[in-house]
Amino acid sequence: MLFFVFLPYLGAKKMQDNDERTALCALNRVLGYQPVTGHGLMAAFGSAMNVFRQDPDTLRMALGADRAVAEQLTPRELEWAARELERIREQGFRFIAFGDEDYPELLSECPDPPLGLYFNAASSPAEVFGLRPAIAVVGTRDLSPYGREWCRRLVLAMGESSGAPLIVSGLAFGADAVAHRTALECGLPTVGVMATGIEKVYPWQHESLAGEIVRTPGSAVVTDYPTGSAPVALNFIRRNRIIAGLTRATVVIESKTKGGSLLTAKYANDYDRDVYALPGRVGDLRSAGCNSLIRQRMADIITDPEDLVERLGLGKMLRRRKEGLELLLQRKYGPDSPLIPFALLVKGRPGISYEEIVREKGWSWGTVLEYAGTLEADGFLHTDLLQRCTIPAKNA
Repeated sequence: MLFFVFLPYLGAKKMQDNDERTALCALNRVLGYQPVTGHGLMAAFGSAMNVFRQDPDTLRMALGADRAVAEQLTPRELEWAARELERIREQGFRFIAFGDEDYPELLSECPDPPLGLYFNAASSPAEVFGLRPAIAVVGTRDLSPYGREWCRRLVLAMGESSGAPLIVSGLAFGADAVAHRTALECGLPTVGVMATGIEKVYPWQHESLAGEIVRTPGSAVVTDYPTGSAPVALNFIRRNRIIAGLTRATVVIESKTKGGSLLTAKYANDYDRDVYALPGRVGDLRSAGCNSLIRQRMADIITDPEDLVERLGLGKMLRRRKEGLELLLQRKYGPDSPLIPFALLVKGRPGISYEEIVREKGWSWGTVLEYAGTLEADGFLHTDLLQRCTIPAKNA
């Protein structure tokens, strides 16, 4: 195992020459899962290209316990990297090598930064990573209506702040997709970090979403995996550290006790970045991870969108002129409609069930079903399979 110190490389901003970029691309392919080892070799021999100029015995001695890697650090890898860079250039992608002036500054400050990033965007890396604070928003793929509602509310609140940030997530189902789509909806740029090669979107159902991200100014899709890399489980762990490393803070929406979101939060803590978690009901498996983060003081609790915006350092809320829910309902149903107190109760108690409404308001089951059905048909209410009610963020 390498014990070389590579701190002089961290934060270094210089334009790599073509040979060095090629060597870094090759080194990333061989040591993508061991970036610390890659940086250690660069520190020992002066550059990525110099690593490939060493004889196998010298490399084995430098690598110690990782000596088997020496067999892969050959000129053949440089030939592959040259073809790889030409291939991605022809497809309109970029490879940002560690040490390039366009390499994300926050990521370079991590103890294990990737040796390079594949980048797909209509904007330049500087326009994506250098103009706004970056915030990660992550969570379970099995997102509940409560989680979906709060994910939207939190991202919308960030979009209404004076320090409107870059939203970073993992392009997965659930919280990731909601975060990306809400960001695009409210005019925030967003970055999707993938666990595959840059040329193939996973899951395939998000190809359209990824395309919209790539076309949106200030947004991008990135990965540190070479082209052709498949979405195997191990890749997502490596992907999660990049999400945490690119951002000044991580917001966890919902998470079970084991999952990628908790790993992202752990990396964020390791990198001395802020972590925030949305609490959930005791016994709800999808909130167990967030509740655990809060209990262990690994994350601050989220209780209000405006409070989160303030704690993230995003400045003041620049409120858009929105009609309140009550006024919208009055215009739709009249000022004395019983639908109004029903909807306002749900707004104040997201996730309240039909049974709780019957018990609290004294209405019959038939009345509750009628009111809920009318409001849902008109887009003012969402009810899940367990008959729990929420007000969509667009009306909240």
